[in-house]
Amino acid sequence: MYPNNFEYAAPATLQEALDLLSQNAEAKVLAGGHSLLPMMKIRLANPGMLVDLRKIAELKGIQVDGEIRVGAMTTYAELERSEELRQRLPVIAECVNVIGDPAVRNRGTIGGSLAHADPAADMPALMLALEAQMRVRGPNGERTIAAADFFVDMLQSALEPGEILTEIVIPLLPQGAGAAYEKFKHPASGYAVVGVAAVVQRGDGGQVSACRIAVTGAGPRAQRARAAEEALVSSGNLEDAAAKAADGLDLIGDAFASEEFRAHLTRVLTRRALKRAMERAG
Repeated sequence: MYPNNFEYAAPATLQEALDLLSQNAEAKVLAGGHSLLPMMKIRLANPGMLVDLRKIAELKGIQVDGEIRVGAMTTYAELERSEELRQRLPVIAECVNVIGDPAVRNRGTIGGSLAHADPAADMPALMLALEAQMRVRGPNGERTIAAADFFVDMLQSALEPGEILTEIVIPLLPQGAGAAYEKFKHPASGYAVVGVAAVVQRGDGGQVSACRIAVTGAGPRAQRARAAEEALVSSGNLEDAAAKAADGLDLIGDAFASEEFRAHLTRVLTRRALKRAMERAG
């Protein structure tokens, strides 16, 4: 199928893009297009205008100092190639490496993925586990949204009409912390049937003092596996934590994977992600 007719604009500044959104109630932001355009082709999305952000230089780039700040229009390939990111937070490149294929990684953007809130995308789980902050700008000015509050439901983020995600702020891991991402890919789409991001913090004695586990693909949105987090911190036992990984999650089933299979994958991948995160935590 083909999409309905629509207008197209490629503004050069963020303010121009915000003005276009405020003037066109049916406008949608284009930030790479690998998620939006397929939906338009089957007419699940019918925007009256596409506002393409690719020319807006202020939405691109990576800065690392006391924290990591990534422009929303930074591509996956740019994240993957960043030597500074590989040194300071290698789990980002690890996650990017299993997203799509080289064509997708050269065109797709981190902000486009997060704003689209696809339930099987990889980045939402990683940003949840890393406790990232989303900076957005809209008709009422700027605001910051925690990753924990950003993914509302299937294909629904906390962005309000007219708002644009401008930057993702990611805390650096402290000493004694490690992170990992594990994924079971759909063989056709490459999306996550289930993906698990884990961050583990060890105390001075080597015991697990904190843990964050986030799951994508298993439900209608990326979500924290809090039962598994609590189990690992309280017992320090990897197997106990993995066994509880699907507890309390909102699970979905489809023609490829039932709820039961997704729950099984969640437990298996949580064990793998936690094992590697704990090893990296030293």
